[in-house]
Amino acid sequence: MNDLVKNIVTTQYVTLAHPPEEITLDSGAVLGPIEVAYETYGVLNTEGSNAVLVCHALSGDAHAAGWNTPEDAKPGWWDTMIGPGKSIDTTRYFVVCSNILGGCKGTTGPSSINPKTENRYGLQFPVITVGDMVHVQYALIQHLGIKTLLSVIGGSLGGMQALEWAARYPNAVKSIVLLATSHSNGAQQIAFDAVGRNAIQADSEFKEGNYDPEAGPRKGLAIARMLAHITYLSDQSMHRKFGRTLRDSDQLGYHLESEFNVETYLDHQGARFVNRFDANTYLYVTKAMDYFDIASGFDSLDESLARIQAKVLVVSFSSDWLFPPYMSQDIVHTIARNGKDISYCNIKSDAGHDAFLLEVDAISQMLSGFLIHTLYPERICENCPPKLCEGRDVPSVPTPEAVLSRPRRVDYDMIVNLVDEGSRVLDIGCSEGELLCRLQRSRNITGLGMEVDQEKVARCIACGIAAIHGDIDRGLSQLPDNSFDYVLLSMTLQVLKKPDLALKEMLRVGRKCIVSFPNFGYWRVRSTLFFQGRAPVTAHLPYAWHESPNRHVLTIKDFRNFCSKLHIGIEKEIFLHSDGETRFLPNLRAEEALYVLSTSENNIVAH
Repeated sequence: MNDLVKNIVTTQYVTLAHPPEEITLDSGAVLGPIEVAYETYGVLNTEGSNAVLVCHALSGDAHAAGWNTPEDAKPGWWDTMIGPGKSIDTTRYFVVCSNILGGCKGTTGPSSINPKTENRYGLQFPVITVGDMVHVQYALIQHLGIKTLLSVIGGSLGGMQALEWAARYPNAVKSIVLLATSHSNGAQQIAFDAVGRNAIQADSEFKEGNYDPEAGPRKGLAIARMLAHITYLSDQSMHRKFGRTLRDSDQLGYHLESEFNVETYLDHQGARFVNRFDANTYLYVTKAMDYFDIASGFDSLDESLARIQAKVLVVSFSSDWLFPPYMSQDIVHTIARNGKDISYCNIKSDAGHDAFLLEVDAISQMLSGFLIHTLYPERICENCPPKLCEGRDVPSVPTPEAVLSRPRRVDYDMIVNLVDEGSRVLDIGCSEGELLCRLQRSRNITGLGMEVDQEKVARCIACGIAAIHGDIDRGLSQLPDNSFDYVLLSMTLQVLKKPDLALKEMLRVGRKCIVSFPNFGYWRVRSTLFFQGRAPVTAHLPYAWHESPNRHVLTIKDFRNFCSKLHIGIEKEIFLHSDGETRFLPNLRAEEALYVLSTSENNIVAH
């Protein structure tokens, strides 16, 4: 348990799978007993509803936060995220982290003693999978008296475990968080792992896996770690940290020893690693990662991930070339196609794969809100970070007369009235999620936002609004036909590169579309141009010409002609200005226009 004053944490151990109740591994081999090392932080509540499992990556262990002793040089590997007041707040959550099956930090693995021979397992240890790791974690969670996990969180290999949890035990986990990971290793990752394993096995001290643990294939393991460490960084981060600088001189030494800073850095990383990690464990765990394929045994990734019932948060990093963003996006698009609760953000970072451990602020904002809203799903916006939801507390269904008298987004108020109760809604260009928030509160909709701005996506997720970091100008090809009742595009049409593609895609995935835009034919805009000869700046066109994101200057007449050209039906038109709705000369008197569109081309019907 924790000593919160000193933040001292004791690693605990439990033995599971006692014969004759051994665990059958995915390979068919039987293993038991299995000792598991784990740590806990916080207190399990009386309902057992606040348990969070944190899964570590390749070289991690059960010691995720705090200090094991006051003399420790540094705390656990994710201490920046786990603790009182941190994003995984241990005053709110009961956090569990265990060393994985096959590990070398207290959980049974190849360096453990085989009870049948009383010698180390070595290469007699059965080959394991990520599924086997999760199987053992499930047994641990059951042992701790936890029936359902609030969340399973992991990065890299830890993210694979979290995904496996949601697919293998869909009723045992309410949410998962996947950081810098994939649904399967690609050829490049398998290749790097293979080179690392070959370096270990080619070391003369490997001795077919029966090496002295105090000696062993240190050179081979160091090379494997050096190679892996290169994949954890990025070109930008290596250039920033090292460039071509020399370690101990300002001149080339004309010898074959390490002299560039990047060389000596890798030497250091390799030397440190061999003092804390087992070579056989490295072989087994990298092989488990290579075997991982969540779609194995299914006809498609869609069929495999259809099993997931949990809310999902996926985070990738722009410079991660070990698990590039497209791998995360494959997961995101597949879960979205299945109509499940999914959020996604691609964080801009030059830290490479290591960003999931380094980009603490960017991850914390989303993770904190995501967990809170999973624990308290009925409290929409109540637990949002300060100031993110100011002004969102509105009447359930405001009347046009009431809302037009307030300094608000009038199109939002109208859209709330137009959307049917309980609908499934996609909001493109959702900004910080205000419209989706209002629709969730007043219309009980199931909402998903799409937003191109990373910071706005993060704020949506922090407030419990499901949102995907994406660009409508690239289309919605990953979403199936008619997967939403409504697709919304509010005050965004004028900034798109390809408005024709956007509208076609919106009408393909949605039964109806609601579009609003500023009317450039409004009389004040015209008069500014006519009398002052200057580009207008108004409440609905707030940017100076040189700062404006607007690409298209359109009027109500332009949009009608555009819809006719694309054979898009206009079901309803609503024209708005600061004093309310207007029907007389709308192209001249309306500041903004709102349209309800459908695929069947009909006559225009004014609201």
